[in-house]
Amino acid sequence: MPSLAQVIEVAVPLPLEKTYHYLVPAGLVHRIATGRRVFVPFGGRRLSAYILGTVECDETGGLKEIIDVIDDEPLWTENELDFFRWIASYYLHPLGEVLKTALPSGINLSSRKGSAREPETITGGHTIRFETLYRPAPSPPVQDTLGPKAAEVLELIRREQEVPAAELRSRFGQCSTQLKRLAELGLIQQEQREIYRDPFREQVTRRDSPRELNLHQQAALDILNQAADRQAFAPYLLHGVTGSGKTEVYLQAIAHVLEKGRTALVLVPEISLTPQLVQRFRARFDSGDIAILHSGLSDGERFDEWRRIRRGLARIVIGARSAVFAPLERIGIIVVDEEHEASFKQGEGLRYNARDLALVRGRMEGATVVLGSATPLITSLHAADQGRLGLIRLPERVRGNPMPMVDTVAMQGVNAAISPQLHQALQETVAGGGQAIVFLNRRGFATFLVCGECNQPLACPNCSVTLTYHKSRGRSVCHYCDYAVPAPGTCPACGCLELKELGAGTERIEHSLQDLLPGARVLRMDSDTTSGKGSHGRLLSRMADGSADILIGTQMITKGHDFPGVTLVGVINAEASLNIPDFRSAERTFQVLSQVIGRAGRGDAPGRVLLQALNPGHYAIQCAIAHDGESFYRQELEFRREAGYPPFAFLARIGFSGTAERAVEERAEAGAHVLQQLRRELKLRLEVLGPAPAPLYRLRGRYRRQILLKSPIRGDLRRLLAAWFTRRTSVATVREFVDIDPVDMT
Repeated sequence: MPSLAQVIEVAVPLPLEKTYHYLVPAGLVHRIATGRRVFVPFGGRRLSAYILGTVECDETGGLKEIIDVIDDEPLWTENELDFFRWIASYYLHPLGEVLKTALPSGINLSSRKGSAREPETITGGHTIRFETLYRPAPSPPVQDTLGPKAAEVLELIRREQEVPAAELRSRFGQCSTQLKRLAELGLIQQEQREIYRDPFREQVTRRDSPRELNLHQQAALDILNQAADRQAFAPYLLHGVTGSGKTEVYLQAIAHVLEKGRTALVLVPEISLTPQLVQRFRARFDSGDIAILHSGLSDGERFDEWRRIRRGLARIVIGARSAVFAPLERIGIIVVDEEHEASFKQGEGLRYNARDLALVRGRMEGATVVLGSATPLITSLHAADQGRLGLIRLPERVRGNPMPMVDTVAMQGVNAAISPQLHQALQETVAGGGQAIVFLNRRGFATFLVCGECNQPLACPNCSVTLTYHKSRGRSVCHYCDYAVPAPGTCPACGCLELKELGAGTERIEHSLQDLLPGARVLRMDSDTTSGKGSHGRLLSRMADGSADILIGTQMITKGHDFPGVTLVGVINAEASLNIPDFRSAERTFQVLSQVIGRAGRGDAPGRVLLQALNPGHYAIQCAIAHDGESFYRQELEFRREAGYPPFAFLARIGFSGTAERAVEERAEAGAHVLQQLRRELKLRLEVLGPAPAPLYRLRGRYRRQILLKSPIRGDLRRLLAAWFTRRTSVATVREFVDIDPVDMT
């Protein structure tokens, strides 16, 4: 009886729900394994696809054959594939795109059809780098007479035992003739070795040793170590005030896990936090044990770090949200630092939340998961109250330092962005040799320009926002689509040449402080000044070594940074985030103010905070000023209960966008009608809210509407969405997406 042809199931890295079957030619059967990629014909082109497994198939007529097998080693383990399948199911996203997101960018191959003039082109993939090494031969023959240069080269190779060719060239210049002669005589051996691009190559780190813990830190460490020893899933919320030493607890808990032969994954919300944290880890652990994964790396560096992790050469992985997919095995502990941060949520494509996936992966791996924050999510605190998370508290700062004193400055009638009180405090701080942080969560020179004649603001033609004036660049820029025009320019509505600057951004504050404090060394840290590679680390190191007096910045300066010299923090426009149309606006205001307040007074000198606000009476601001997280939690929880928002409900958002406004409106209305019908047919406890224009109604030339689904029962929400996917009808000109557990409604 003839043997059946081998058929494999593959996922393609495209937004397609289904998987596909392909035949395997006899010559490639021995190379087929789950987790490898194959090159396949797909439509009118060829692309790489991921092998999910082999399938039994009696009828193979019509199936296409794969072209080639790309990989020699699997890209994932069975456990990791289970994790990826869970993600695809939970976030209602194609498995092929989940795999594409989880793997390093640039590894997928695709072809573009050629023409009579131009041949077919294949794009994608990474070039693997090798270096040539020279070693002394293990049993060299009797040494022949050598010239002086060859003798020197041989002496160095014998002394060092292993010397890269590049080092030999740097020491001896051109020496290929001598190396060839030494190899012919059997005195040395040549070897090719794969090398990894090293993101740490320019960093010099002093080693340190574990620090003595206070009673609260030691109690926290004991709990985490005992949990890790059980090698079973154990989720904890580590709620520690700013400056309470959470990072030292992480370090010592990870050291304990490594001693037991397991590995560690550390997630941070933004790459601005990564340099300082990586330095702490490199000072404590062997740098070869540490890999980093974040968008600040080049594609080649990221690919090399991924390969080191895959091959078991790194035992600690540190990174931003995408690091949750790191190919790390034997995970013993997962740390999510600043677990409250919204940037753990991916805003496009696969809209996953790395904070939530850390818990899922921890459960699958039997690992301890630590969610750390000075200002935890309301949902995390509620989960701890309900017993779903263990709660560990660090209620005091490491040195027993008091929390900083906070004074409010009423800004009614004050035209300047920097009040006289803040100006004086900054003068005194700089004169006394201290450092200061000034926080304003808006970049640019002016919030926008407005016409002096018709009062029309200068707006983006592609997005429902005003343009932000950047003086140093001489342009007004949209921070969403990067549309820009020369500034100050003319009014597009009436042609007036007089455009007035309204509002202030970090660039304007920088200019103002340079005028007010001409001797002060001022740094600015926002997305305009940190776009270059390594820029975060360079700015932070200047604050850390005392070569800067004042750091001005947006939200990226508010968390995770430990500068003992900072004795003063100034907050400009403290209530700005309360105006965001989102039920979480009070929570985010409390979090960002508490975090930035906590940057002051971490060293020997006491800290002081000046908080400028038009109306500081909101409970989020008052609780932050009083360092009273418990009161804020109780008030916010009551608001959520009454309004029916998380943790008392589960949410999903369905978004529609297109370049034709009417088509988007009609598709959103039709979608809402179908959803209401399904809700009634299935008798679900669920609200369908909308459709309504998105708060940012036009973005990059596309009109946007959305529907919010809200239910106290997660199962009802998922039943509705499953039915929606089978009942909906798509419109070619309108894009749609489903966002499970949305954290940003804009």
